[in-house]
Amino acid sequence: MLPFYKSEFRKELEEELMGNILPFWMSQTVDRVNGGFYGALTNDLKIHNEVPRTAILCARILWTYANAFRIYRDKDFLETATWAYDYLRRIFWDSEYGGVYWTVDYQGRPAFDRKHHYAQAFAIYGLSEYFRVTEDPKSLALAQELFHLLERYAFDPENGGYIEGRSRKWESLDDMRLSERDLNCHKSMNTMLHILEAYTNLMRAWDDPTLKKQHKALINTFLAHIVNGSTNHLKLFFDDQWNSLLDNRSYGHDIEGSWLLVEAAGMHEDPTLLKQVQETAVKIAKAVYMDGLEEDGSLPYEAGPKGLVDPGKAWWVQAEAMVGFYNAYQISGQDAFAKASYHSWQYIQNKLVDRNYGEWIKRIAADGTVKPGDFKTGPWECPYHHSRACFEMMERLVK
Repeated sequence: MLPFYKSEFRKELEEELMGNILPFWMSQTVDRVNGGFYGALTNDLKIHNEVPRTAILCARILWTYANAFRIYRDKDFLETATWAYDYLRRIFWDSEYGGVYWTVDYQGRPAFDRKHHYAQAFAIYGLSEYFRVTEDPKSLALAQELFHLLERYAFDPENGGYIEGRSRKWESLDDMRLSERDLNCHKSMNTMLHILEAYTNLMRAWDDPTLKKQHKALINTFLAHIVNGSTNHLKLFFDDQWNSLLDNRSYGHDIEGSWLLVEAAGMHEDPTLLKQVQETAVKIAKAVYMDGLEEDGSLPYEAGPKGLVDPGKAWWVQAEAMVGFYNAYQISGQDAFAKASYHSWQYIQNKLVDRNYGEWIKRIAADGTVKPGDFKTGPWECPYHHSRACFEMMERLVK
């Protein structure tokens, strides 16, 4: 028996989405003077426009509000999506070499002009969603151009998968790290997970045989090389030949990957593949449930062979847990997964939703403390994970 009423659970999620998350980003983060969105806001809403603006934040905002408009047809959502689209197209797009810069400053000048493939993927994700609701041919053309750039410069034709990034001119890089906490490696689970996610959404806008072929190949790459068949966690960093470079577990990526893989497999008329992916997704969810889930319903950030290496709690991890566990419940019928999903939502309500300043607290230390100076919005602190969790759960809870 489910530990909640579906209608009440769905109502709570919609109230959070429509009453807190979506209004916050429209009212607090739009930079009407310089265009785009502020570099960062602290938990107590102090503006930090000296913080570089990332293409991924702009693209994630674009996806969030285009998707919100597709569901609710609210013109304010479309205006925000168009504001993000215009900034991505005019400011982040490299008109000379193609692709999007990693960061720009508040005046729109490139701050770090490398072409990390993670950022190109999110640009595809946002642009394809914008096309779905506007049928703007330019947005689809840009998404298609990014696809071709990734296939030309990122795809590894010998070993499969996609390398991490290149220079502005699409030349090789010595250091391809996505962030300071990542390894300098040729391939990472994180980048390939979001290329997969981007290609899934692009398939909804563009019926292309090469896209379908590469999308399906990437699903199989996850099954063959990225999912650890012994532990059912996702391996994180690789060399070109798929040798794993770090024996750590990222619980948020595990549970997020579990449902994104099912979503991706569902795009193909291949019941054998879908069944294999669904079975894998349940195994991943079970591994996270058994190995990572804490008594309060939360997931810590990362663990290594000797225990937790980052016991803190991040907003996106809890949002993805809510969806990933419920996805496992829908596949398996095991009530423990539904309970874990709802427990994640209770933790979010109790610890992350900011009743004073709005939006969500993005990070909580292991001891439960929150720093007022931490970013609520910023280079990585976006509306996409938790708005998407609400969208996903609202749809799933009516079935």
